[in-house]
Amino acid sequence: MLLHATLLLMGMMPPSDTVKLSFGARAPYTRFTGVMAADAYTDAAGWGFESSPVKDEPGLKYSYVTAEEPFFFSVKVPEGNYDVRVLMAPAGGSKGAVVRAENRRAVTPKVTRYGYVDFTVHVRDTLIRNAQQEVVDRVRIKPRESAYAQWDNRLNLEFAGGVNLYSLEIKPNKTATTVFLAGNSTVVDQDKEPWASWGQMIPAFFQPGKVAIANYAESGESLSSWIRAKRFEKVLSMMKPGDYLLIEFGHNDQKQKGEGIGAFTSYSRDLRYVIDEVRKKQGVPVLVTSVQRRSFDSTGHIQHTLGDYPAAVRAVAKEKGTALIDLNKVTKVMYEAWGEEKSIHAFVHYPANTFPGQTTELKDNTHFNNFGAWEVAKCVVKEIKDNNIPLVKFLRKGLPDFDPAHPDSPEKLYWPQSRLKASAKPDGN
Repeated sequence: MLLHATLLLMGMMPPSDTVKLSFGARAPYTRFTGVMAADAYTDAAGWGFESSPVKDEPGLKYSYVTAEEPFFFSVKVPEGNYDVRVLMAPAGGSKGAVVRAENRRAVTPKVTRYGYVDFTVHVRDTLIRNAQQEVVDRVRIKPRESAYAQWDNRLNLEFAGGVNLYSLEIKPNKTATTVFLAGNSTVVDQDKEPWASWGQMIPAFFQPGKVAIANYAESGESLSSWIRAKRFEKVLSMMKPGDYLLIEFGHNDQKQKGEGIGAFTSYSRDLRYVIDEVRKKQGVPVLVTSVQRRSFDSTGHIQHTLGDYPAAVRAVAKEKGTALIDLNKVTKVMYEAWGEEKSIHAFVHYPANTFPGQTTELKDNTHFNNFGAWEVAKCVVKEIKDNNIPLVKFLRKGLPDFDPAHPDSPEKLYWPQSRLKASAKPDGN
């Protein structure tokens, strides 16, 4: 009772409660709280719109809020996994509506008609707690991360593509398998267009209610710096038996210099340490080789730019009996299938003034745009299937098989752009 009262005073829902909100009128549904377009987020209320261009539509039968431009809605909750149910429809003239969570995390397929949409979201803060839930430390986040739509005890939702929003229900899920992600800028939930990563696309491929993707990757991190920043300690503090940790580094690790530093020395040692600690928690470690850079030779083949790091990951996986997702191998096939010219459309290559404040050309051969990140996520799913990693049972039913030798064309991905845009490249390369 004390925790319940304290959380209510903080404007935060108790973990056993379900939030039920309906939009466009004060209280059209029984046991729902009414939300109007003018209700901006406050900590005191614990929910609200964030600088959003929405308007009320009271309607004759059902009320809703609507907007053609992307808008944001947040609910203050304790960290954990949450099942979310949204009643929504595409706005008039929309090609389809989408919902994204936290830092532009893809959680739903395209919504083309009125109805309920379900997904599961992981919410976290920076505090590290022991088994008694006492705060013992905190994650050493970078200054820019304080502006992210995560680390903040809010469930942050973005609605894009033209949306009519009718109702929102949020309920804690204590039984879902949590799939933690560790990695760098090729894995992190990139917070602004046009950059993206496979880690923020992968949630859309899993069944709601069964899996929560918890992305603890960050741009510019090596495996050793990720551990030093207490990100691994945070993951371990939240991990329960049966949870997973997918680990993909290498891009920044290969730049480290010094005695004893290298793929088969310090990096392999750290991989073994992570594997052992995850297994102590009865979790399941999965090693992921570094995704390829877009670097073609004169014959149209991808040049290997990651040194011994992919080989070291394969060797440690074999030594420790750990599942392996060989992203290095399958992305080489995929890039070569596109070829040097077409593969540009999967990366952040844009002429000057494509995005606000972007005065120079963007030419980034490491970091993906939304389409490229989606295709790499498909490669991850293929590897889960092909290697029969037990996560396969949690994938959405009916996912078509994907062949990296015959990748998609950019127009196949429907991704209404976020309101959040940047012109500065993420850390790392």
